[in-house]
Amino acid sequence: MRTRRQDKALAAAAETTGVADPVEKETQLPTAAVVSPVVDSDRQDAQTSSTTVTISKIEGPTVQRRESAPRSKLPTPVQFPLVAILSLVISELGYSVLWPFTQGVLATHARLPGTWSEVAAIMGWRLFELGLGWFGDYDGYDITALNLLSQGPALYLLYAHYETSAQALLLTIGIETLATYIPFRLLRPLSRAHAEPTAVPNADILTDGPIALLTTLLAGAIYSVSLLFAYSTYLPTYLVVYFNGLPSLVRAHESTYVGLLPVTLALGFAARVFIFTPAEATGRTPADAKNESFDPVKASLGETVRWNFFGWSSQTKVALQRTALMMLVSGTNTFLRTRLTIVGVESTGAAAWSSVWVLAAAVTGLALSAVGGV
Repeated sequence: MRTRRQDKALAAAAETTGVADPVEKETQLPTAAVVSPVVDSDRQDAQTSSTTVTISKIEGPTVQRRESAPRSKLPTPVQFPLVAILSLVISELGYSVLWPFTQGVLATHARLPGTWSEVAAIMGWRLFELGLGWFGDYDGYDITALNLLSQGPALYLLYAHYETSAQALLLTIGIETLATYIPFRLLRPLSRAHAEPTAVPNADILTDGPIALLTTLLAGAIYSVSLLFAYSTYLPTYLVVYFNGLPSLVRAHESTYVGLLPVTLALGFAARVFIFTPAEATGRTPADAKNESFDPVKASLGETVRWNFFGWSSQTKVALQRTALMMLVSGTNTFLRTRLTIVGVESTGAAAWSSVWVLAAAVTGLALSAVGGV
């Protein structure tokens, strides 16, 4: 038999148990509610981490190399005649529209061709120059740079010693530049070296700004030194004797490096585009590996002589070939334009003036070739 005290103790224990159960349930419910977001967050972090890894693999940086533009679909036999016709048409159209500002100004010291042979010489050389560019597989940038190097010396003569307006000369060189660039650009795509310099050998050199600036300054400095050397030695005598009625000799005695910079830097930039860029973009060829494997002990006398004269790298050969072409075109065009289009100039005087630019072209080409070979 239980006593009343025992009954009270059992009742108190039962009440204590009944209260504890709800508390535990209420405590467990919030705990579950708190733990669930943590688990969900961990799951979301794991999914996010997995997704990030997958995206990094799919969208990693890749180098897209653009293919060269296709060549003209016109038949090969008609391409060069079309280039020549377009060049002549653009030239004549430009001079016709801008006659008062170009030929009208230059007419003061202009000499008209006296015979049909002189007309044929001027026109024939123009076509020959275009042919050199076309069949030499040059693009629009190459032929434009070569045109500036060939037209510049004669126009500078008019500016420096015939007191011709700079505006007229700039318009003239602009017309000549467009007359050569547009036909080539329409019928032939740019080379990889000019269109996509980041995808050719030595791309780090071709796309480096300081190197481009320094090579341009180097070429421009060579042109300045060459002209100032000629002014300080033999050229003034030839200007007096073989340029009849020359209006001014002031620049032959007062020219400075700074005063020549606008002209020589333009020529230096053109020389860099025509020589340095294509040479650097050439890269190694199978011929280079063959030259490097040359053994003078086992080679015959003929092979040794041939290797000494023609064993240059492909890069050097490109630079030397273009240097020789630049000398030919610059010298010949300067002689013809000076002798046949400027009044009072004799053949000896035209040859003396041309020699300055031939020498400058030779030294510039050799210097750029040496820089590229370092």
